[in-house]
Amino acid sequence: MTSKDLSIFNSLRPFSIGFDDMFDQFESMLGNGGLSVQSNYPPYNIRKAGKDKYAIEVALAGFNKDDVEVEYEDNLLTVKTKEVKKAVEKDEDGDIIHRGISQRSFARSFTIADDVKVNGAELKDGLLTITCEKIVPEAKKKKLIPIK
Repeated sequence: MTSKDLSIFNSLRPFSIGFDDMFDQFESMLGNGGLSVQSNYPPYNIRKAGKDKYAIEVALAGFNKDDVEVEYEDNLLTVKTKEVKKAVEKDEDGDIIHRGISQRSFARSFTIADDVKVNGAELKDGLLTITCEKIVPEAKKKKLIPIK
């Protein structure tokens, strides 16, 4: 018996139609029963900003927009550092005694649904906000089926 045979998603398949791709994607994300170990840096929020609008907020203290890039390809949104320069041990005010603001390199990825459009990203006050919107096509909107 394989891990795919034991998957919770296989128990849901008889009650759904057309969700095979989504179930397969969840199974690949979960691997062998658990999420792959991913760093918790940088911290982030996913916020519902309206009926069909979402915002991903990533805390990036110490980074500016030239240090970070946001990529979207094949339903995968990735926020990562371009290249972290060696931290300068002096600034215009004097020697740095303690460096508590991390500037390490990172990559954080989010899986985005097919019907979600990434609208843009803004870095303001150390918080990167990526706005997304769920596009509901006319074919998926509620409609009344006439009975003949």
